[in-house]
This record gives sequence, structure tokens and C-alpha cells, in this order.
Amino acid sequence: MAIRKILTLGDEALTKKCRTVETIDTRILNILDDLKDTLYDSGGAGLAAPQVGILRRLVVIDVGNGLIELINPEIIASEGSQTGAEGCLSYPGKWGVVTRPNRVKVKAQNRKGQWVEYSGEGLLARAFCHELDHLDGHMFMEKVSEWLEDEE
Repeated sequence: MAIRKILTLGDEALTKKCRTVETIDTRILNILDDLKDTLYDSGGAGLAAPQVGILRRLVVIDVGNGLIELINPEIIASEGSQTGAEGCLSYPGKWGVVTRPNRVKVKAQNRKGQWVEYSGEGLLARAFCHELDHLDGHMFMEKVSEWLEDEE
């Protein structure tokens, strides 16, 4: 499909709450494909639609175990705690220490519109939380307890 431009800090789209996807049609499927291509081109672990200027509740994640596509996702359970380095494709080169749940369960629709649940632990749980924050207009720096040195 297409590689889209990833918006960076300061773009208004990153502060907006996304709208629910009402109909999963060819346009939505094409956006998911573009998100996937953009994610893989960037080398990131996840990408949310507002990061490419689309204010819809769409996310793609791949932490090394294959692509997960989420339409209208919501976190339905979380437990534990993990603290570690986190970065964002929309804030390139900046890393901070963030505390997130260690285990997360997410409910979302798949490409066929079916509701499915995903459970994640560690990095996947972190990615779920990070990307779903984007859908509500939040970025990781709001949760940073300590900034790490820039990566050169």
C-alpha cells in the first residue's frame, strides 16, 4: 500500500481524541495496510492512526511476534507494573522512563468486524497502552518520570 508521513510533536492531530470506526470498509482496510507499511518502514513497535493524521480508532502493533491490528480497541483489564525506557515515533530520538501495567487485556474488532481479545505482557502490554493513549490524544511524555539521554 503506502508509507505515510509520521506526524511529530507539535502537530495538532496528536492531541485530538479519535472517533470510533462505524463501518469497516475498503477505506479502513487500506488505512490499516498503510499503517502496517509505515510501521515496518519506521522500525517501531506500534503505530496509531492519529500519528499519520487520521483521527480514527485504529492501531497496528508488532513487537516481534507478528502484526496485531486493532479497530476500536479498549483496555478491559490490567495488572502489575513495569517501569522502563519508552520512546515514540512521533517524538523521534527522545526516550523517557515510564511506568505502565505489566499485563493488559485489550478488546478490539478485527478486519472482519468481529470482536476479539488480546492479552499482552511486558513489551506487548506497554505497546498496547502506549498506542491506545494516542487514540485519546495523549503521548508518552505525559507519563515520563525521568528523561534519558538523546540517542545519537
